[in-house]
Amino acid sequence: FVLPGEYSMFVEEFKKLQAAGAIWIMKPIGKSQGKGIFLFDKLSEISAWKTNPRWMQEREELSNRRASVDKEEEDKKAEPEPYVVQRYLSEPLLIGGKKFDLRLYVLVTSYAPLVVYMYRSGFARFSHARFSMDDLADAMIHLTNVAVQKHNEHYDEKRGGKWDLHNLKLYLMARNDPEKVERLFWEMQDVILFSLLAVQKVMIQDKHCFE
Repeated sequence: FVLPGEYSMFVEEFKKLQAAGAIWIMKPIGKSQGKGIFLFDKLSEISAWKTNPRWMQEREELSNRRASVDKEEEDKKAEPEPYVVQRYLSEPLLIGGKKFDLRLYVLVTSYAPLVVYMYRSGFARFSHARFSMDDLADAMIHLTNVAVQKHNEHYDEKRGGKWDLHNLKLYLMARNDPEKVERLFWEMQDVILFSLLAVQKVMIQDKHCFE
């Protein structure tokens, strides 16, 4: 969900999963290196992104038209920075008791027709603290970004807490059914393709631009 725009829809989903003890993660759209990311399990922790129902917004707009509002008051009513919120995986696959995520790189040269190239040398990036859900505020446990992990006393500057994707695959195959691991990697590619197909119709088809 993108907040604050989809706050109401998110609240519905939050309440459905609240009994199961779901944990959520918030990520700012316009930042990187782990900045502004946090975990939460209570709606009160994200009250800044709460939006009023449409009828209340219309009443407020009408009131504003009747009375002049100075610049300082308008700034206070400005919407908070947009964030993406999604359910956090509280039982991730661990290696050596530590969490990792995958950094996969994809080049899209055309959306119509869809032409996609996937870089084979992706990698897994690890945290340097043993995984635990006891402290949701501990970024060393939950975020694998270098900007966060480089402050850990066990951080290796040469390796950077990274594993080549090929080595990760060999590790998983040595400990699990190779056919299942192979299927897992194919399904990850499917996730990428389905994600691109989901936005295919809204992407600007300009071959003179690159992002």
